[in-house]
Amino acid sequence: MSTTSREVHLVARPAGMPSPSDFALVETVVPEPAPGEVLVRNDWMSVDPSMRGRMRDVPSYLPPFALGAPLEGAAVGTVVKSRSGTLRDGDVVWHHFGWRDYAVVRAGETHRLDTTGVRGSDYLGALGMPGLTAYLALSEFAPVHPGDVVFISAAAGAVGVVAARVARHLGAAAVIGSAGGPEKARRLVEQLGYDRAIDYKSGPIGPALRAAAPGGIDVYLDSVGGDQLEAALDALRTGGRVAVCGSASQANAAGPVPGPANLALITKKRLTLRGLIVLDHLERWPEWIALARGWLADGSFVPATTVVDGLENAVGALLGMLSGANVGKMLVRLNRAAA
Repeated sequence: MSTTSREVHLVARPAGMPSPSDFALVETVVPEPAPGEVLVRNDWMSVDPSMRGRMRDVPSYLPPFALGAPLEGAAVGTVVKSRSGTLRDGDVVWHHFGWRDYAVVRAGETHRLDTTGVRGSDYLGALGMPGLTAYLALSEFAPVHPGDVVFISAAAGAVGVVAARVARHLGAAAVIGSAGGPEKARRLVEQLGYDRAIDYKSGPIGPALRAAAPGGIDVYLDSVGGDQLEAALDALRTGGRVAVCGSASQANAAGPVPGPANLALITKKRLTLRGLIVLDHLERWPEWIALARGWLADGSFVPATTVVDGLENAVGALLGMLSGANVGKMLVRLNRAAA
């Protein structure tokens, strides 16, 4: 019997902030899996900031989304029909064919997940690419040393809520986060492990960062760019390190966005800035999972998530994430029975 599935398609390339009319929910018939493939019922799917860049028809580290075709993104699902010798019906897998109810995937394009003591959805957030990004950024790309003062932008986002825990694990003396709005800033300190918080919407970020870190900072994890990167360059002490893993301030810009005006400080202070794309480092994923599973198991880390139910509400989740409506990882639950 044929399997019917819904898919979210991109039907127009947005100019500025995307709108619901740029997408369509389409019903389709899923083909039978061929030898070496599996049919997966998607239980959870990820909503990622990087998706905005793929809506533009320009070259990048990932290809642009095609018009009239399903969006793509990380998903966790259950194998319901296997024609693979390595996967069985009932296996829980991670793959990159979200934004649809069912997907036919080559077995080699999946990762079988161990959900003992954790949730499958954790592999899209704390145990997944956001968590690995935070870990690599602060352990290798801009390494935190014991006693460092660390500043993290987009601190209430999917990477930021993990980064605070990683910084503490590496011995940071103080962890400062920036987020948009007083409620998010309050949660950074009261719930998410930050020592001090900056509401970047309440005024210029430079004076706020100087007040939060009067002696300067040693490490900056940048997911924003723009004025927050400029403020961090001012605040960094000699020999400071920056890991750049995003530029949210430019996500919906219709034209060029001015960069920091103080790049000469990179030389003056002997700073190190390194860009990070987590997909280049998937061989480090098992190392991160082994560390973070322990934190989840002992209760020392309870990552925040924002959950929206139903594929029909996925576009709303995406637009909400792009406007900062989430705290922690934005997830869409496609199967209410899924853990």
